[in-house]
Amino acid sequence: MTVLVTGGTGFVASWCVRALLERGETVRTTVRDLGREPRVRAAVGEPGDRLEVVAAELLADDGWAEAMKGCTRVLHVASPMAAGDPADPEELIAPAREGAVRVLRAAADAGVPRVVMTSSCAAATPPPGTEGDVDERLWTDPEQAGLDTYRRSKVLAERAAWDAAAGFGGTTLTTVLPGAVFGPILSPDGRGSVEVIGRLLRGMPGAPRIGLNVVDVRDVADLHVRAAFAPEAAGQRYIAVGGFLWMSEVAAELRERLGGQARRVPRRTLPDVALRVLARFRPELGGIVPMLGRRYGYDTTKARTELGWSPRPARTTVVDCARSLIDHGVV
Repeated sequence: MTVLVTGGTGFVASWCVRALLERGETVRTTVRDLGREPRVRAAVGEPGDRLEVVAAELLADDGWAEAMKGCTRVLHVASPMAAGDPADPEELIAPAREGAVRVLRAAADAGVPRVVMTSSCAAATPPPGTEGDVDERLWTDPEQAGLDTYRRSKVLAERAAWDAAAGFGGTTLTTVLPGAVFGPILSPDGRGSVEVIGRLLRGMPGAPRIGLNVVDVRDVADLHVRAAFAPEAAGQRYIAVGGFLWMSEVAAELRERLGGQARRVPRRTLPDVALRVLARFRPELGGIVPMLGRRYGYDTTKARTELGWSPRPARTTVVDCARSLIDHGVV
């Protein structure tokens, strides 16, 4: 049995590969550049002939038919990221949306019975003013005022995937919607969202008044694997969140647990007005301005009850993430 994982150099994908290998599966993973194969193998523990690395990219058909051959499951994890809102939104939206449809079509053509796609809680963002917990029934309104391009790309890509899957009778789709993914890194490459913790450790003027629905990357990988093999997961969305923390709470936890290693972590909260001013000069901050002061959570009952998923506490996740960044020399 071979499982395909797309985007093998990524933070979440590398943990999915590792989780599948530990389960005893044979894994094939895609990269854009085969020159990255040694790094992929090193990150997941050099598993020899149970891991195959092949070339394919989201905006081209080349390589996908070959990548799907002999596969019984696909974890579509690859997705574009950007530092801030790009000048042209299609830089993010096109590869996310078209890549999802391309992977689903190739899986259906190859007769793969299950595709699990990594979406995001960005595709289930409640409208401004919402408080309390929301669940998988919520869909982000892509026309919501102030919505950044990353969130739009995630909801549009997931919508496109569900629309495409409706036409592929023999291939079922499941989507996993993680919150802010932290936890240990397997290599200094492809760190994704953990850079939030890196910035805190390197020092900031203050912790912005941002709330994070934290989830551990190891738990995200575990939920992908559970969803891939559970019959009842077909046609379902699953929220993956371990708990809510304000950025200031993350900072306090790092200072308390890491001592001198967290000496640069800010002790004060950055005033909202200061972040708004900074965002004028640093485009990567623009996407978080609309989220200032917002607190809402996610109900993960569905993943817990249907798939037996049990995430780590958020405070454990952020500390493990910070220690990993230090151990790998990233900070």
